[in-house]
Amino acid sequence: MKFGIDRLLSEPKLRAPLAGKRIALLAHPASVTVNLTHTLDALAGCEDIKLSAAFGPQHGLRGDKQDNMIESPDYEDPALGIPVFSLYGEVRRPTKAMMDSFDTILIDLQDLGCRIYTFITTLRYILEAAALHGKSVWVLDRPNPAGRPVEGMMLEEGWESFVGAGPMAMRHGLTLGEMGQWFVSFFKLDVDYRVIEMQGWQPDGEGFGWPTDRVWINPSPNAPNVFMSRAYAGTVMLEGTTLSEGRGTTRPLELFGAPDIDAKAVIAEMNNLAPQWLKGCKLRECWFEPTFHKHVGKLCNGVHIHAEGPFYDHAAFRPWRLQALAFKAIRNLYSDYNLWRDFPYEYEEGKLAFDVINGGPRLREWIDNPSTTADDLEALTVTEERLWQETSKDHLIY
Repeated sequence: MKFGIDRLLSEPKLRAPLAGKRIALLAHPASVTVNLTHTLDALAGCEDIKLSAAFGPQHGLRGDKQDNMIESPDYEDPALGIPVFSLYGEVRRPTKAMMDSFDTILIDLQDLGCRIYTFITTLRYILEAAALHGKSVWVLDRPNPAGRPVEGMMLEEGWESFVGAGPMAMRHGLTLGEMGQWFVSFFKLDVDYRVIEMQGWQPDGEGFGWPTDRVWINPSPNAPNVFMSRAYAGTVMLEGTTLSEGRGTTRPLELFGAPDIDAKAVIAEMNNLAPQWLKGCKLRECWFEPTFHKHVGKLCNGVHIHAEGPFYDHAAFRPWRLQALAFKAIRNLYSDYNLWRDFPYEYEEGKLAFDVINGGPRLREWIDNPSTTADDLEALTVTEERLWQETSKDHLIY
């Protein structure tokens, strides 16, 4: 199969409309060709493409920043002599001066298929700016490594943020190119938008979204493998809690824990509350000591979510429900546990980070209410998952 960038490079007819235009690129470390050349370098080698600028999202064009909310500066590329603008520095939305630097922007970003992942918000902001300034936007499409399954409640009105670009389910099931089509339609954007489609991508084939013959490159520092991308729609919620999500270990966002929980008891309570939400993976008690971030240097008892090997069932795995269930189990076992981390997550003031991540307070309220059951959350969530599937189906390309 071919990703969008590989088709653009190998098919001159696709590049023809770019002739004579100033071209910008929005990319990150996973923006590589089939032979692992970074997209910026590959485009610079095309005689018929005139690069005039580059942009980096959160964590930077080359992946220079490790943690969240660590900003990247603007700079000049030393080899190409073009400006590299940061969309996670002084600004999140591109300025007029930035937009004036190109005619068409190529977007080559590996997404993880989750609403919280900020690259889709950056895509929305680029599309809105392009509509305002009369620029063209091309997405060089890439696989959604989490595949087509949809899961989680919809973002509520008034809870839009840099980690909540619009009313979609947490696990949205779209590629970046498809998401761009949905943004254009939903926000009624008058913009010249084009998707350079993948060739031969089978979201339900071997690999369940991620082709097994392609090398995995971290799209962000704590996205080390495809198994993390499968679990991420659930484990990302840990960022709004006092539990470690495994930052500072070699398997971040595949596990959770803390020095003061009994992981075996948590797993047992999860099985007691909703065993149907634990299908498609294997939970394993583990111990870990983060080298940085939460609980740094402390031995944590935790749970590793193995969405891999013979335990993995793509159709049955429900990471959002699984992680919600883990929080519910901890609340049941330790009623006064200080679970919610209070800090301005992605610069959102006056709101609990967990609620910002979830696009509203409803999941937290379900967790904290001792009378709520798995069936209560299921009834609410299924309705919204079906709504998102109905809303987004017309924008599916593959």
